[in-house]
Amino acid sequence: MLENFDIEIAAGEFVAIVGRSGCGKSTLLRSVVGLETPQSGTITLGEVAGSEVARSSDKPDVRVMFQDSRLLPWRRILPNVMLGLEPTLTPHARKVLAQVGLAERANDWPATLSGGQRQRVALARALVHDPNLLLLDEPLGSLDALTRIEMQQLIEDVWRSRGFTAMLVTHDVSEAVYLSNRICVMSARPGRIVEEFVVDLDRSVGRERLMLSDAFNKVRNEVWLAVRKQAVIAAQEAIA
Repeated sequence: MLENFDIEIAAGEFVAIVGRSGCGKSTLLRSVVGLETPQSGTITLGEVAGSEVARSSDKPDVRVMFQDSRLLPWRRILPNVMLGLEPTLTPHARKVLAQVGLAERANDWPATLSGGQRQRVALARALVHDPNLLLLDEPLGSLDALTRIEMQQLIEDVWRSRGFTAMLVTHDVSEAVYLSNRICVMSARPGRIVEEFVVDLDRSVGRERLMLSDAFNKVRNEVWLAVRKQAVIAAQEAIA
């Protein structure tokens, strides 16, 4: 449940939302894309307000990448990426598959792919629509550590090359710091933003040096402490 929730995201910004389970992070993303309708308040994308924005062809396009790849097992990889698209867009879909590193798997079945590869297909299925806004609902939560790192780097690469706006929901504070420009910490139910952190790091040094740097660790520790603080407050309120 969300209450008194207020956030403004600039075009091209990458914002991460972190907070304890059940605070409303996924509800926020589902409301933005139009899968849930808020009881009150306004969602504005571009110049147009309302949940109909995400479903209107002449409004900013919004796509979601979930924790589960949600591929159709009876369709091969390329048809999964092209779900709902005209056949004339096949070359574009193949180009997007190549961008996520799966050009040679276009004719394979989902069951033959690893978990990380299926998430690459899910990312391609979102990117093939050239979205203005990409919503990432814990898309890497079920992956092993090494695959998760590879996917983080891929998401960063496509974001930088395409310039879309992104909202990431994650429980991984390091992931939030690595990927985003700004991190919003949410309170427990009812969910609202209680702290924000600007992430201004020198990413040109490469992933390993960045994540071992004092600047990275400083931001990560500050965000972790903010999340921990909200967990303590929620526990105290539950006891009271």
